[in-house]
Amino acid sequence: MRIALIGGTGAIGAGLALRWAKDTDHEIVIGSRDPERAREAAAEYQQTAGAYGSAAKVTGFENAMAADRADLIILAVPPYHIAATIEAIADRLDAGDVLVSPAAGLRRDEDGFHSRPPSAGSVTQLAAEVAPDAVAVVGAFHNLAAGRLAELDAPLEVDTLVVGDDEQAVQTTMALAAEIEGLRAVYAGGIGVAAEIEGLTAVLINVAEANAEMADLGVRFR
Repeated sequence: MRIALIGGTGAIGAGLALRWAKDTDHEIVIGSRDPERAREAAAEYQQTAGAYGSAAKVTGFENAMAADRADLIILAVPPYHIAATIEAIADRLDAGDVLVSPAAGLRRDEDGFHSRPPSAGSVTQLAAEVAPDAVAVVGAFHNLAAGRLAELDAPLEVDTLVVGDDEQAVQTTMALAAEIEGLRAVYAGGIGVAAEIEGLTAVLINVAEANAEMADLGVRFR
């Protein structure tokens, strides 16, 4: 399978790309508004994963071209860019493609981080409203520490909660998540509960900032 990471030069995109490149044989496509930056990042990720014995192919393209080449597209962009990003790649998406949103709306004040969902109710719901009708949207990877993902020697042993209304798209996303060593995918319900899942991101950041030894914490459900 080809996995595109739109905004794949950012922190969460880099972490997921590196883990999939290290742990799987899927082709990884890095997307960026700047194609040269995408190519440079792809070469770096491939070299890093290669040091672990990986022969994964990692390529880089402008966002729309990256989406055109993939079956599953990770929207690794800030929440306020989700709608514009989907609109920019919409004509490159095919029926049956899966869009995955790891974004969570947040705001920060002197007390810490707080959940700030968009008017649609959640970032995942917003993505679903903007996406073409034949393209399924799934929410996943919201609560992962990007730094821990990118440190390939660091064990994960964490869960990612997955939400979505299309059963096949959810199963595809969960299967790909589970291919990352130490990551377990847990189904959390339909898109209607995405706000609650995305809101957990603020909780984790606040705990991490209050406890220096928990800088890269995650969650595990038992």
